[in-house]
Amino acid sequence: MARPRAQDYDDKRAAILAGAAKLFAADGFDRTSMNDIAQALGLSKALLYHYYRAKDELLFDVIRTHLGDLVEAVAAADDPHAAPETRFAVIISTIIECYRDADSRHKVQINHLAHLPAHQQAELKGYERRLVEIMSAVVRKLHPRLHPAKIRPLTMTIFGALNWKYMWFRENGPMAHAAYAALLTRLFLAGIRAEPEE
Repeated sequence: MARPRAQDYDDKRAAILAGAAKLFAADGFDRTSMNDIAQALGLSKALLYHYYRAKDELLFDVIRTHLGDLVEAVAAADDPHAAPETRFAVIISTIIECYRDADSRHKVQINHLAHLPAHQQAELKGYERRLVEIMSAVVRKLHPRLHPAKIRPLTMTIFGALNWKYMWFRENGPMAHAAYAALLTRLFLAGIRAEPEE
């Protein structure tokens, strides 16, 4: 008979993922040991291994939960029946809001996904492709006569602005998250609309 899970299992697992993400982001995946993670979280190694049997398993779950939460939030917020401008603004603000407290997890995704085996990378890149598909569809709606070859470069440029926010944005800086989302929305809407058809 399987051993029942403790009532706080999910909370402890979430705390382990958050703590591991911070260490991986700060010190690098290669230089972070399971012992480092256990010590940082005040756990015994035995308890940590109860949740995760290996460091790469932990890395996979850090990235999987980050991307899974992001795709779920964007898909839930996007209304295919809304005006393209509204959809675009909602997607941008949703991603910025998801990134609010996710700097470490996002940095781990960008810098350490390649440490995982090919089949796990493929699963995680599936989440990334889904986000690109959603954004590309909206870009296409914003400028229906835009040459198809321009859709992907525009889409990836938008994600470039979103994905590197963690490098410079400061929580208590001169611009709030909502204001930055509005700025990006105006900037890219104007740019997409101004793009020649050919």
